[in-house]
Amino acid sequence: MLGAIAGDIIGSIYERKNIKTKDFPLFDRQCSFTDDTVLTVAVAEVILDGRELLHGQYIEQFKSYFRRYPFAGYGGTFRNWANSNNSEPYNSWGNGSAMRVSPIGFAFNDLDTVIKEAKLSAEITHNHPEGIKGAQATAAAIFLARTGNEKSAIKSYIQTTFGYDLEPTLDEIRPNYKFDVSCQGSVPQAIIAFLESQDYEDAIRNAISLGGDSDTIACITGGIAQAYYGGVPPAIANQTLSYLNEHLSGITEKFMLQYCA
Repeated sequence: MLGAIAGDIIGSIYERKNIKTKDFPLFDRQCSFTDDTVLTVAVAEVILDGRELLHGQYIEQFKSYFRRYPFAGYGGTFRNWANSNNSEPYNSWGNGSAMRVSPIGFAFNDLDTVIKEAKLSAEITHNHPEGIKGAQATAAAIFLARTGNEKSAIKSYIQTTFGYDLEPTLDEIRPNYKFDVSCQGSVPQAIIAFLESQDYEDAIRNAISLGGDSDTIACITGGIAQAYYGGVPPAIANQTLSYLNEHLSGITEKFMLQYCA
């Protein structure tokens, strides 16, 4: 979970000012957490509360977090949904379902449950098949990474189960890759950034070097990389937490202690 949040914060300044290089400072004074972090922590709090994970719990939590952090950079459709009395999903295939799902990959102890809960967390807003698939693929990759599977096995499972093409290399993707907020146009790229990495930091640098929706791609990549490499390097973890307020950092640290120790 913290790995996803770190990716969001590091990538936050590159979302609208893309770079196509891995050579950049990890943190900048203009970095900040975005809606990726806010909704990731919201998912974590639902899990920590230990309540039955029904649609209503996610809806209540997402709308509550939106009211608490109204200027975190949400997409317009989510903003309208969160700001209304309507609780019906809006058939989104956007990558918002994947950016917030990392706690589910860490919290549950069998793959079937991870897939089920990822769908549940996605479909309250992102009930389009691609929106659900993006969340499930991300959560599954995290679960497989944290349970000792090799990258080749993770890659094979994601390709076979979800139909994502993970064969292109970063060097092949990078030159022509543009801003894309869809799951189908960002989740495979985020997974490839992890697959080509040497360690956690390298995974984040890979993700941001693609350009596009940098904070969200790095958020997705960061959750998988944390799971695979056994954590977030202490210097990055501490710097990440320094960008969070007491509320967000408190829930993050509580979740990490319980599920990522």
